[in-house]
Amino acid sequence: MSKIVSILGSTGSVGGTCMRVLRFLKDEYRVYGLTCGENIGELERQIREFRPAAVAVGGASAAASGEYQTLKGKYPDTEFLEGDEGVAELAGRRVDVLVSAIVGAAGLRPTLAGLSSAGRIALANKETLVMAGDIVKKGLASYKAELVPVDSEHSAVFSLMRGIDPTDVQRIVLTASGGSLREVPEGELPSVTPEQALAHPTWDMGSKITIDSATLMNKGFEVIEAHFLFGMDYDRIDVLLHPESIVHSMVETVDGGLYAYLSVTDMALPVLAALTYPAKLSNPFGRLRLEEISRLTFSACDRRRYPALDLCYEAGRRGGTLPAVLNASNEVAVGAFLAGAVPFTDIVKVVERTMGRHRVKDDPGIGEIFEADSEAREISRGIIGKKSFCK
Repeated sequence: MSKIVSILGSTGSVGGTCMRVLRFLKDEYRVYGLTCGENIGELERQIREFRPAAVAVGGASAAASGEYQTLKGKYPDTEFLEGDEGVAELAGRRVDVLVSAIVGAAGLRPTLAGLSSAGRIALANKETLVMAGDIVKKGLASYKAELVPVDSEHSAVFSLMRGIDPTDVQRIVLTASGGSLREVPEGELPSVTPEQALAHPTWDMGSKITIDSATLMNKGFEVIEAHFLFGMDYDRIDVLLHPESIVHSMVETVDGGLYAYLSVTDMALPVLAALTYPAKLSNPFGRLRLEEISRLTFSACDRRRYPALDLCYEAGRRGGTLPAVLNASNEVAVGAFLAGAVPFTDIVKVVERTMGRHRVKDDPGIGEIFEADSEAREISRGIIGKKSFCK
């Protein structure tokens, strides 16, 4: 019998990779639901190919468009839902696997909705654990749901840990490519353009994640994720720069052994692993040829060049509502950079100033987390508008 899967954010970068993997798994998996934000054209192509029972369009402008109304008329056998409520409703329907691939804070509510109804959450939305890691852990325990990571770094650690006694683990090492601007001299970073920052040398990702990779905010979020996924103290989670993006993560054991996970740079592999765990399948997504690799290099992160990393460690250790503020402010600041409103180097300055203005609430409920999110966005917009982060 086929397993039933829904994909949140099916038209995005990871969502598109999911569809590629599901073509390979077409005899074992059946798509129940798809959700998108604004990309109605891609959604229609996916409906035509995968024939889902239900779809949800979260973007208000997309849901109000003539293109969307035409789409509904073409597929009368498909149920159509709209808005954030529609996305959350679809996410809460019973499936074997729910892939959470919506980018940003928008992915939190539907992922939480899926905890009670999905046998497995394949998590690509890192903001879910960054904003509400404690709440997610409680939900997993209450509903006996299974959480399997999709991020390549956490997928690598997850795979490595299957063969290592957790009590033998000394530390986790997450690798970072250094992003699209890693070769740009530090003094030139304030003048880089969005186009430069979006040209990642090894990974094909969406614009938000690509900018986060350039600031290393993305890696800082992954540190917080790793803390919740693997129960590891922040002092035992390290980050190394590894521009080749071949070693996706490492696990060091107490005896000094270092176990590394190497693979080609294709998100199809961690997606496949999350869908089919604990099985390992031969697949067409590429194999690593060590004889073709000229070198593998590693270096410590320059915290002056990448100040976002320290902000993430600070937010993770402090906890409460601060990680939600970190994320919300970053979303606003990245959007401002992409719109040409602030220089690249001011992204982290906006986040730091916003975090400094927030009064942290400990052990927050989900309502308080969303309140902190909204407050942080308002503060960040005010900072950007007044240019007060420069003072």
